[in-house]
Amino acid sequence: MAAVLPLLAAALLVLFSGLHPAASTAAAGGEAATVVVKAAAAVSRTDDNFVCATLDWWPRDKCNYGMCPWYNASIINLDLNNTILNNAVKAFNSLRIRLGGSLQDQVTYKVGSNYGDCRSFQRDDGGLFGFTDGCLEMNRWDELNVFFKRTNTTVTFGLNALKGRRKAAGGKDTLYSGDWDARNALDLMRYTAGKGYRVESWELGNELSGSGVAARVAAAQYGRDVAVLRKAVERVYGGGGEVPKVLAPGGFYDGAWFSEMLRVSGRGAVDGVTHHIYNLGSGKDRDLARKMQDPGYLDQVEKTFRDMAATVRGSGPWSSPWVGESGGAYNSGGKGVSDRYVNGFWYLDQLGMSAAHGTRVYCRQALVGGNYCLLNTTTFVPNPDYYGALLWHRLMGPVVLKAATTAGGGGSPYLRSYAHCSREKPGVTVLLINLVVLLNGEALALGPGGEIPELRPAVVGDGCAAPLRVAARGIAFVRFTEFKAPACAA
Repeated sequence: MAAVLPLLAAALLVLFSGLHPAASTAAAGGEAATVVVKAAAAVSRTDDNFVCATLDWWPRDKCNYGMCPWYNASIINLDLNNTILNNAVKAFNSLRIRLGGSLQDQVTYKVGSNYGDCRSFQRDDGGLFGFTDGCLEMNRWDELNVFFKRTNTTVTFGLNALKGRRKAAGGKDTLYSGDWDARNALDLMRYTAGKGYRVESWELGNELSGSGVAARVAAAQYGRDVAVLRKAVERVYGGGGEVPKVLAPGGFYDGAWFSEMLRVSGRGAVDGVTHHIYNLGSGKDRDLARKMQDPGYLDQVEKTFRDMAATVRGSGPWSSPWVGESGGAYNSGGKGVSDRYVNGFWYLDQLGMSAAHGTRVYCRQALVGGNYCLLNTTTFVPNPDYYGALLWHRLMGPVVLKAATTAGGGGSPYLRSYAHCSREKPGVTVLLINLVVLLNGEALALGPGGEIPELRPAVVGDGCAAPLRVAARGIAFVRFTEFKAPACAA
């Protein structure tokens, strides 16, 4: 790569092994591919806190497929003083954490005079998702906010959007009608603001869009309720200082529903349009690992990102697309798959693909809990995807560049490439995924005191005389410190 300043585009020669996952060994020297990074202009921009992880409400007796993988990983019972947990979150400086999930719309906040009955979640076969309503007490909210401040966390909080609504009597229709009762949420916001706790964004509801999951709300009604939330946020925080963002709807993408919600809520009501991604299917699917390494399968979700971006541009250009929750495989993820190296092929590809299509924030389900956790649910020792998330956060800046791969005279779907202006200027960082995760050939493990290890990308300075090599089924972050990209100059 010639050191010409400025560079409008740069070509990187890559040797990568195994054109197909079935290939058992690499041919000598591997296959050659060229990754071209177009640097004249950005294709999109993410939030500075693009990488996000979730904390969920599931109690320890949440079970799927004969397994109960949540233990004490809930917002209600997570050990907030665990050393490894604190070190893992602090390492991001700062990590965005979204508090929400399936039981979000069954949570009452024990504050003010509008909470009524406020009890812990209990198993109930007749309840939504098999549980009764639950309760967030303010002493626990205080503890959470001490943790958030200590770890410099950016907080997104998902509010109960079913308050005040009623399900139609009889039948199988999951439609809930009536106006959202915002009083309990307003009391929580007032308490939070009064304590000086910083919530960066308030989100309304979880998976109530379109046909919903266990419940649904009509788009026009939801739009009116989002407008109510916007007014409530401005009422509480409008006296000065930073006003939190409003996010909605936190559900699966449905173009017509999302467009109507944005139209009815009105200009400027929604800052982030949140949708969920579980494109790998069920956590019990024995084909999960193959899907994670199949470029044709991974490419299918690109249409959702593209359509979502088009909906926001057309119906709510004042807002931006967010992935509010994504665990790959639903129902707690796949045991022995979602928490292993192989999941990184799906996860890092999702980060790269979504960013290239204008997604501002991407929230991974979950920081702790289930089988798709970034940190082991009982020991908090990082799973492989934790390191992928941390590397992305440290190396990939918010400015997204166009990267394209050619091999053998055409494109190679098995070598995935994504490029961003480096977070630490100058230069460009390229993510290469060759569908065993080692970071540039090095194993990753905690230090003796639970410290997060030093993470070192491959660094390429002035010029690149020799090609980079990416092992079969390997992942590499490569930082080009002398790549003077015009798009990165600002």
